[in-house]
Amino acid sequence: MEDRIREIERRHEELSHLLADPAVLADNKRLRDLSREHTHLANVVETASRLRRAEQELEDARALLQDGADDPELLAMAQAEIESLTGQVGDLEQQLKLLLIPRDPLSDRDAVVEIRADTGGDEAALFAGDLFRMYQRFSESHGWKMELVSLSEGTAGGVKEAVFIARGPHAYGDLRYESGVHRVQRVPATETQGRIHTSAATVAVLPEAEEVDVQIDPGEIKIDVYRASGAGGQHVNKTESAVRITHLPTGLVVTCQDEKSQHKNKDKALQVLRSRLLDLRIAEQEAERARDRKTQVGTGDRSAKIRTYNFPQSRVTDHRIGYTTHALQQVLDGGLDEMIERLKLASESERAA
Repeated sequence: MEDRIREIERRHEELSHLLADPAVLADNKRLRDLSREHTHLANVVETASRLRRAEQELEDARALLQDGADDPELLAMAQAEIESLTGQVGDLEQQLKLLLIPRDPLSDRDAVVEIRADTGGDEAALFAGDLFRMYQRFSESHGWKMELVSLSEGTAGGVKEAVFIARGPHAYGDLRYESGVHRVQRVPATETQGRIHTSAATVAVLPEAEEVDVQIDPGEIKIDVYRASGAGGQHVNKTESAVRITHLPTGLVVTCQDEKSQHKNKDKALQVLRSRLLDLRIAEQEAERARDRKTQVGTGDRSAKIRTYNFPQSRVTDHRIGYTTHALQQVLDGGLDEMIERLKLASESERAA
């Protein structure tokens, strides 16, 4: 492991010099890729440095224990220091092992998030709206930008479908664990008997694809334009700004009507289509990714129930890792960090094993 760390430290130093090179600064794609790699390696270098310091302090404490054989107070202090440092060293070793696992190169990408109301009619649409706001607040707390692609509202409020792009550091790496079926148990506002209903919404999180990842043949897509509907200002129903793109070989359909410009809507729709095609390719061609989709924490099977939100008990349970919290409102307000960190740890430990 030490040889691997030294190799990473050399690469980290090399990247620091490259990121100051005018030729790199002038190449946006290369600058972005090298910056992502530099940030990841910086975490490894920092953790390795902390581990070495802790190991040295532990060695010094053990030496102090030997030297203080006739001083009870010194012995007690050294013993307490050894116990504390032993725990620190163990924790840092585990962190470093996880950081050294080959990372998914897509983790640093922006994320395309699709939320759809599932079983439960109007209540499912209301719950899908709750999830949309949850991810909006989570994104805001991380300083990410949310770029709306399409939003279809439910008849009684909430949303039937929402598609957006979360733009920010490690957006896909964090949100990827949200893919799957989210179930809610609560008394709907329209329920007069006070009975608890169960409804569901599905979430799909895709890594945003770049043009170099997926080349779309213009002859394989059908583009329809139509008048946008819903909120959007005076242009709604007056200009054909909304765009629907159908990928003929796969049957994938993407719509976008959030922008007033037809050209901008087309660009956004193509972004989402590329991401869906990249996701299909990853699932089919990469054995590592395909295996992840079948594991306990894997996020590929979007028909799997991953989480339940129980309002009567103010409880949220993630079924993949058996984690439960009773801070339901905090979670719906975007407080997903602890749950996502636990899912990340479980996934990385699974890969390490």
